[in-house]
Amino acid sequence: MASKVSAFADAGPEVTPASAAPVICVQNLVHRYENRTALNGVSFDVRPAELFGLLGPNGSGKTTLFRILSTLMIPSAGRATIMGCDAAQEPARVRRQIGVVFQAQSVDLKLTAYENLWHQGHLYGLRGAALKRRIFEILSRVGLADRAKELVETFSGGMQRRIELAKGLLHHPGVLLLDEPSTGLDPGARRDLWQYLQMLRDEEHVSVLVTTHLMEEAERCDRLAIMNEGNLVALGTPEELKSEIGGDVVLLHAAHDAGVLAERIRARFHAETTVLENQVRIEREGAHRFVTEVVEAFPGEIEALSVSKPALEDVFIRRTGHKFWSEKNEAESNSEDHRR
Repeated sequence: MASKVSAFADAGPEVTPASAAPVICVQNLVHRYENRTALNGVSFDVRPAELFGLLGPNGSGKTTLFRILSTLMIPSAGRATIMGCDAAQEPARVRRQIGVVFQAQSVDLKLTAYENLWHQGHLYGLRGAALKRRIFEILSRVGLADRAKELVETFSGGMQRRIELAKGLLHHPGVLLLDEPSTGLDPGARRDLWQYLQMLRDEEHVSVLVTTHLMEEAERCDRLAIMNEGNLVALGTPEELKSEIGGDVVLLHAAHDAGVLAERIRARFHAETTVLENQVRIEREGAHRFVTEVVEAFPGEIEALSVSKPALEDVFIRRTGHKFWSEKNEAESNSEDHRR
């Protein structure tokens, strides 16, 4: 597949005016599970032919939001529209406009690639010669036309994921929703998947919304909504979000108490600090000179240090005050899994 899509990958996205009517509009969306708020007034738009990412750790609310957009759940409050149709009030109309690829596998391993798509086409009211033409068209698009008559159980994980994509695209949707689509894929298959999503955006002008917890995938999106504990904490392009970080990012591993070290650094250098477990995090221009001064000022109190350019994780830390992954994230995710 890599050879098929690489020709499209370098072309770059078609520029869509920011004023164009959004294809997805999320307005003050709220959803509660018993006593826990999974979504707390989330709002954003997705533009035509845009590759939009929902980035967040487990338990951030992105899967709940995905289920609302795919008409599987009605929100407690707020509104979500896709192509002008209300996801809660007009689910049948929305389903005709969207393709959905869930995190859990939905292909039938005991059927051929062609048979999987044939049955999917019937669900959308497609029949006869028109369906047959569309099946071979979409199999060609995902690089599997020569494997149409083979059982899906003989396919690699990446190939099975491409059949999932083919199912979601069979009825020519204007919007494609994908929940953690690279789960279980090796690095090569993950790269191919993202090249194909970029091709869909550039060549087919499909608007793609992807949920992910992987920073390297989020970097590939045109714009991102970063979520944490049900709140939208940042929205923009990856470069816009990273540009808010002042200078380099310094991490100091404290030999003893990171809180005490952070307080002393604030008093001595008038620097803003964040304590992350046993680390002190500082955003600083001229960081290489600064760390030399800090080590000299506090001998024996710093076990190790690092200096790096800003990344999306730094945006998350700046907006939330904690790391992307934490024990709290995992506990909330497990609790939500039990409720599903």
